[in-house]
Amino acid sequence: MEKLYQTCDTTTCVLLAIALILLSGFLMTRLTKQLRLPNVTGYILAGILIGPCVGKLVPEELVIHMDFISDIALACIAFGVGQFFKRESLQRSKGSVIVITIFEAVIAGILVCLAMHYLAGQEWGISIILGAIATATAPASTMMTIKQYGADGNFVSTLLQVVALDDAVCLLVFSFAVAFATMLFTGQISITYVVMPLVWNVIACIAGVCFGCLLSKLITPKRTNENRLILTFSLLLALAGLCSIVDCSPLLACMIMSAVYINRTGDDCLYKILDRFTPPIMSMFFVISGMNLNVGMLKTVGVVGVIYFITRIVGKMAGAAIGCQLTGATKNIRNNLGLTLIPQAGVAIGLAVLSRRIIPGEEANLVMTIILSSSVLYELIGPACAKIGLIRGGAIPQEAGVRFFRNSRLVKRCVGIFHQRLFKKEKVSQESF
Repeated sequence: MEKLYQTCDTTTCVLLAIALILLSGFLMTRLTKQLRLPNVTGYILAGILIGPCVGKLVPEELVIHMDFISDIALACIAFGVGQFFKRESLQRSKGSVIVITIFEAVIAGILVCLAMHYLAGQEWGISIILGAIATATAPASTMMTIKQYGADGNFVSTLLQVVALDDAVCLLVFSFAVAFATMLFTGQISITYVVMPLVWNVIACIAGVCFGCLLSKLITPKRTNENRLILTFSLLLALAGLCSIVDCSPLLACMIMSAVYINRTGDDCLYKILDRFTPPIMSMFFVISGMNLNVGMLKTVGVVGVIYFITRIVGKMAGAAIGCQLTGATKNIRNNLGLTLIPQAGVAIGLAVLSRRIIPGEEANLVMTIILSSSVLYELIGPACAKIGLIRGGAIPQEAGVRFFRNSRLVKRCVGIFHQRLFKKEKVSQESF
């Protein structure tokens, strides 16, 4: 494959690489769907297989120059999450959701940070970054589970608001963490490293408000779906580009842009239009993330990864329970909300990619490997845990809990064989009679 790339110009190499990335992601999801695993897992596994560390089907030079896809994907993810920041929903919660979100995110981050330093023996800079990333929760897996089983009710309403606010809290925590980690890595204690990231994030939020107002003015009822998509995507790219100029994450700005738009217009159709356009971008994002996984470092990251994996789950469940207790949430929500917050993928991977710009040398690969490997595990068990939490929380009828077994091809085949054998036995017994 390397010889083929050497004979082609840059444009041809990029086109072939993108085609291979999309095709491999699609083929791997055919396998993961048979195993009842989320598509994210298939994309990451496809990236590992074709990446520089295993199959070497895509040159490492091309992988390095594809970071812009991460910014585009994160902008789309953040815009989709922003639709849940509706004014009516926030007013109904009376601030309880904000308290729950802060506790479940911050407690998980603190526990992971302390565990990474004292149990795993990592430097404070890496421990702080990993703790900040641990606060993130993947909304996609949870929302897919809710849609699949038709879950609704007060539990689901609380969950969706927590998941939406979680990324906002995560981004704020990550901004502080980057500032302190930068000071530790550079050895320079300067107010600039603390204040400037916050200043740029505040400016990015203001830009998000402006872009949201502009989008609400540009998208009128007379606009066709094609023009709506063009305008939305152009503004998202422009906002993400402005954020990248100052090395600021586009997540918070794009989320606020979406929240402003949905509250000014109440237009839910735009998000459905965008959902039809983003699958190739999401596929490339997760496949490229898998290609960045350094398989050779999995041996050295083993214990550290296990500590991160377990500590984050404990922190999420404990933080959610404490937050619910303080706000007087019902017993169902208090005991089961933590189970639905385990998935971690897109935002965490995006933050890991961003952290590579400030973490020096092999330590950046260590962080990326920990997040990618744990994300695969979280995406394996996350949807199942979310389903259990929804069932126990009363959002899904108990009968839906066994729908998987009724729909399973293997179970249907076994039942069919049983009926055939039973019918043959009855036929034989009748003939003998």
